[in-house]
Amino acid sequence: MNDIQHFEDEAQAYAEIEAMGYHAMALDFAKEESPFHWHDFDSVLYITGGEVTLTADGADSGVSCQRGSKIVASAGVVHKEQTEGYSAIIGFSVPVAELTQPVNKALPVSV
Repeated sequence: MNDIQHFEDEAQAYAEIEAMGYHAMALDFAKEESPFHWHDFDSVLYITGGEVTLTADGADSGVSCQRGSKIVASAGVVHKEQTEGYSAIIGFSVPVAELTQPVNKALPVSV
C-alpha cells in the first residue's frame, strides 16, 4: 500500500495493467477482516465496486477505498483489510498461475 491514486473506468485499469507488463484478474471479495499479512509480489489494485479499508502496519488508522481507487503496493508491505465485500481488478507482477500459496503471507510468530 505504497500509494493510493484514482482511475476512471475498467478499460483504463486493464490498459494500465497491460502497459506495466502485469497480469490482470477480476475478483470479488466477500466480507472479511484479515489479520496483518504481506505478499511476495508487487501489485496494483483497482476497486470497481464496494469498499475496503486498508491499514498499513504501524499506521494510526486505515484508509477507506471505494470504486475509482487505485492502490499501488510493493511486495513485502505489511497490511490488513476490512470490508463488507468489494470487487477489484488486480494487476499482479507475476503470472497468476505462479502466485505462491497462500497468497496472504502470515507474519512470523514472536515468542
